[in-house]
Amino acid sequence: MSTNEPNPPKSKRGEEPGSPTRSYRIEALAKGLRLLSVFSAERPALRVKDLVDITGIPMPTVFRLVATLEEEGYLERTTDSMVRPGTSVLALGFAAVQGLDLVQNSRSTMRELASLTGETVNLGVLYSDQVLFVARIPRRDSLLAAGIRVGSTVPAVFSSIGKVILADMSEEELNRCISDASFNGRWGPNAVRTMDELVKHLEAVRCDGYVIQQETAIPGLSSVAAPIRQGGGTVVAAINVAVSSSEYSKKRLMTTLLPPLLEAAGEISLRLGGQR
Repeated sequence: MSTNEPNPPKSKRGEEPGSPTRSYRIEALAKGLRLLSVFSAERPALRVKDLVDITGIPMPTVFRLVATLEEEGYLERTTDSMVRPGTSVLALGFAAVQGLDLVQNSRSTMRELASLTGETVNLGVLYSDQVLFVARIPRRDSLLAAGIRVGSTVPAVFSSIGKVILADMSEEELNRCISDASFNGRWGPNAVRTMDELVKHLEAVRCDGYVIQQETAIPGLSSVAAPIRQGGGTVVAAINVAVSSSEYSKKRLMTTLLPPLLEAAGEISLRLGGQR
């Protein structure tokens, strides 16, 4: 007489049948990842209380997690005491971005542009009110802006790359992205300091289709930037050539660097489904 006993559950690799299921979950790590996951384009910065309300994690635990993530560079404080993802998150994320369309479709053109001009070429996207550098080919013999690397950020209002991207925004989008705090810090002597000044700059960028600036983001640094567009015409990134101000007048920037830069931006845009 046969019995209809259920088959024993299949064991996981390396476990004996019938042994209790083993969990390798680290609860503190899981909670830290949950904190990082609540940030988005719609909420790029949050108060600690917001993190408690959204995640349901108790306030004392959130305080400890935020302090730890801040020490490790995964969170950073804003000037108004909010927290947002730090450069460690950006560097980690953009290690993966190296395989994405934007960077892959830009690499060869950036190398050609750097070879043709002999100068530093940067590719950046907008992250909150910052420009995040996602690819960079530095001029070998230049120490200017040597601290900037892939994963670095600079305020968009001071960056030629940032202005090109901001110029594509509606007034409502611009007001959501840029606040008074966006103009904080010490930057170049020609940096814009108010929203009114910025709006005037962006009107000129919109009209010209590019931006040339001298000693705005960094003293001694000039740059020329142009937009990169995807299908539908939306600006998704910008590319610039950065040079020493002592070596380039505005006229030389326009005659020597602008034409090949516009050509490069157009080539990358075509690869992304946009137009020149």
